[in-house]
Amino acid sequence: MRIIAITGGIASGKTLVFNQFMNLGAYGIDFDVLSREVVIPCSKAWWKIVNHFGKDILKTDLEIDRKKLRDIVFNDSEKRKNLEDIIHPEVRKQCQDRLAAISKIAPNALVVIDIPLLIEIGMQNEFDTVIVVYLSEETQIRRVMAREGVAEEEAKKLIGLQMPLSEKLKFAGIVINNGGTIAETEEHVRDVFFSLSRG
Repeated sequence: MRIIAITGGIASGKTLVFNQFMNLGAYGIDFDVLSREVVIPCSKAWWKIVNHFGKDILKTDLEIDRKKLRDIVFNDSEKRKNLEDIIHPEVRKQCQDRLAAISKIAPNALVVIDIPLLIEIGMQNEFDTVIVVYLSEETQIRRVMAREGVAEEEAKKLIGLQMPLSEKLKFAGIVINNGGTIAETEEHVRDVFFSLSRG
């Protein structure tokens, strides 16, 4: 089994790359999906978050109001770290469980794991290869503005919450440039997929 981490920045195109790998036959694990799963009502992480941030972050069905929680941690790096310290260990455990299941079902599988904060949380050395999905800062700002419906200043602030893409390139085993068309990116992913599958 080969385990590949995919990372990048907000609106860099990680999901496009991740989905294309799965379309081609790779197994996929998405840390964003896992981070939602580990905070389902009454889970261990859910209780820790409610105890730490208060019951006002809950909807009436007990789901965490993600927007309210995001607003609380957005401008407070200490609170953001508190939240990450609760969620990340649970997500990593879920990931290990899924990898164990894949190894039983398909021992020779190529597995791609979408981890937005891979380098920020120091996991980059735990994989066979790290793929960084890259695009220029100007293109990234434009895409964040379009996707999030925010002004340029707000887009820059969102991008600034993560390590700059130019820094992430230092940790890349493979770089996929997503500055062009979707078709060009998908073609690049296809080449990388077959290269990794053979290797």
